Amino acid sequence: MIKLGVNTVLYKDYSLRETVENLKKIGYDGFEISAIAGMCEHLNLDDWKNQVNEIKEICDEFQMPILATEVATTDPDRLRLAFEAAAGIGIPVVNIGPGGKADVEEDLVNAIKHINMLAEMAESYGVTLCVKAHVGASVYNTPTTLRMMEAIKNPFFGVDMDPSHIFRAGEEPEEAIAAVLPAVKHVHIRDCVGRQQSPGLPMQQICGVGDINLRGYFEALVAGGYDGPVNLEVIGPSLSLADANIVAASSYGYMHACLKALSAR
Repeated sequence: MIKLGVNTVLYKDYSLRETVENLKKIGYDGFEISAIAGMCEHLNLDDWKNQVNEIKEICDEFQMPILATEVATTDPDRLRLAFEAAAGIGIPVVNIGPGGKADVEEDLVNAIKHINMLAEMAESYGVTLCVKAHVGASVYNTPTTLRMMEAIKNPFFGVDMDPSHIFRAGEEPEEAIAAVLPAVKHVHIRDCVGRQQSPGLPMQQICGVGDINLRGYFEALVAGGYDGPVNLEVIGPSLSLADANIVAASSYGYMHACLKALSAR
């Protein structure tokens, strides 16, 4: 069964306990704990050992496992902390972007070498490193994702297939997913209106309200046998708790209905 979760960056102004309690009430299976420096650090990598007990207590209290963490950096020192924390807390996946600039060959070559090194580091901790195509970065579409996949064969490396970035790269995610699915080990998801660089305001990122064929994307995921986590990742300005819950609940209703119809829930 595909597990649905939410990146806690959506609730960046609220405590982890309050966030997880609300996600549990909405119906999510688990959550992705944000460790994004300067944006949302529900997991503070510099002090993670002092958070372990509290985090595990919250997970146990609400029966909500951590499906992944997002670190959003390629800095090896920061990621070593992330892998160490993930191993210590029991987080299976660490998500990052690729770095570099789009359509700069040197950046792509260097990014792939660097990610390969990071994957070896992740392996030493028994944690999976996932990297997604990101608008404006060296890996930003299907062809560059395939270049990365072909070069990195480490079993602790995977692709984080985010349809909003692929859509904004000018592709149709429901068609693009088949080529990269063999390496997909995590999915970040949100909707967006238009193909501009920004995904828009949080309310425009609610699954089902934008221009991406997310129903078709889920159909392709299920048909391809994907059974990993799907974490809603909505970014933007701070929201009231009520509005954050609207984003999470509306997206859950859409995703759950799609997957239920596909016998994947």
